[in-house]
Amino acid sequence: MSQSGTLTPLSARVPYQAFVDRPRLRLPGDARVAVWVIVNVEEWSIERPMPRTVLPAPMGQPLLPDLPNWAWHEYGMRVGFWRLLAALQKRGIRATFAVNGNVCNSYPRVAAAARDADWEFMGHGFVQRPMHHLEDQRRAIADTVSTIEAFAGRPPVGWESPGLTETEETLDLLAEAGIEYVANWVIDDLPCEIKTKHGAILSVPYTVETNDIVLHAVQHQPSDGFKKRCIDQFDRLYQEGTENVRVMAISTHPYLTGVPHRIRYFEELLDYIVGHDGVAVMTGAEIADWYRNATRSPASPSSGRG
Repeated sequence: MSQSGTLTPLSARVPYQAFVDRPRLRLPGDARVAVWVIVNVEEWSIERPMPRTVLPAPMGQPLLPDLPNWAWHEYGMRVGFWRLLAALQKRGIRATFAVNGNVCNSYPRVAAAARDADWEFMGHGFVQRPMHHLEDQRRAIADTVSTIEAFAGRPPVGWESPGLTETEETLDLLAEAGIEYVANWVIDDLPCEIKTKHGAILSVPYTVETNDIVLHAVQHQPSDGFKKRCIDQFDRLYQEGTENVRVMAISTHPYLTGVPHRIRYFEELLDYIVGHDGVAVMTGAEIADWYRNATRSPASPSSGRG
């Protein structure tokens, strides 16, 4: 905190911790690694420029409506999502559903399937726009929380901003709205606390490199590239988990991982991970609650809502 009582810059909200100095923790069942699978479901407006593109604009001149790139995403909502859902349900895995709040209105069939599968709903903005572009962040956060609560029966306790974006006020507004953990800060292999004006909020380890956006939409890796990288990531974390537990995130999008030429590699990845002893497959909220309980002094009250 500064002398005026306002928070110091964003980076100072998270005190530096060397991983080798972190206390040794224990996961349920003495697992080495906690793995959470995130399914990101977004609303892209055909009237706006697309958040991402697979097909370059003709002659380099962007056009609206951008039908082919909007349809690329729409395929995921109509077809790809259902492949991801089936792969996860077959293996008894509860995903964390990072969802634009308005998806509950615009794609209720998809949102209902996630609710019926007992997935955790995590706020992902109201529609797919960076936090920097919002005229009123507080309103967008409130609309996301209230819409998810009305649809799923409980408010989200976690938040992943579109594109992992934050302004200097985002964390304060999230904590004010009752959000207890965020997935934007890809800085550690264990959760850590972030300071806000309304008390600490927890960072749960997320990912930019075991994320199908980076693998397939940015780096243009082959169809099995996501599986290969995730297995390499898992193997190392599993090895290191004998010294202290680790958290691994696997982030997917229906229009990328849910397509026919990639889905089998996702299924094989899941089979590889769950085929190991010492793995706790959890949701983001479960990881946050576990961490609070594991690091709480005996006299401290619980702050998690599950």
